[in-house]
Amino acid sequence: MAPSRNLEDRIDRLESIEEIRQLVAKYALSLDMRDLDAHVNLFASDIRVSRDKVGRPHLKRWLDDTLRLQFTGTSHHTGNHIIEFDDADHAHGVLYSKNEHETGTEWVIMQMLYWDNYQRIDGRWYFRRRLPCYWYATDLNRPPLGGNKMRWPGREPYDGAFHELFPSWEAFWKTPPDEDEPQVSAPAPLEEFLATMRAGAPDPRIRIR
Repeated sequence: MAPSRNLEDRIDRLESIEEIRQLVAKYALSLDMRDLDAHVNLFASDIRVSRDKVGRPHLKRWLDDTLRLQFTGTSHHTGNHIIEFDDADHAHGVLYSKNEHETGTEWVIMQMLYWDNYQRIDGRWYFRRRLPCYWYATDLNRPPLGGNKMRWPGREPYDGAFHELFPSWEAFWKTPPDEDEPQVSAPAPLEEFLATMRAGAPDPRIRIR
């Protein structure tokens, strides 16, 4: 999308970026403080929760069950955040998150990122969806060296999807440099940095169970 030369549109874009950044900060605080009403109201009212359930009440029930069963406490620390716009009322982004979890007798640390879709509805920005992609989860005292870095208490270790979104990861390891001066591709077009890194693949999909 070409940059707008209209001052009002440019101000609207800056305000939208700030509101989306606040949205992810509110997500972390409301989740960690277990204010589930505040939390689910950050999502569109028709948010899909499973194959056959839609809406904030179902999301609240799923969160309540999950949080009571698995975690005594959590802390989400958000970091790098790329936001790109599809149009004035739709955007997508990638957000890094470093999290801590008290679970049973273990203190589990996690590094992950979210692939987000945002939508402005009636003048406010909401999450349309969040796709979590994990690098590792492990007890604080056990570094997650090697494969299958997702190591939750009581579960078999498994691999996250931290690098799967971006084909550059696999390509980097498969194709060591063979030239003194490697070729560099052109910079990504405006609002297409993430799409360029994804090598033109469609937006990743949540696996609804």
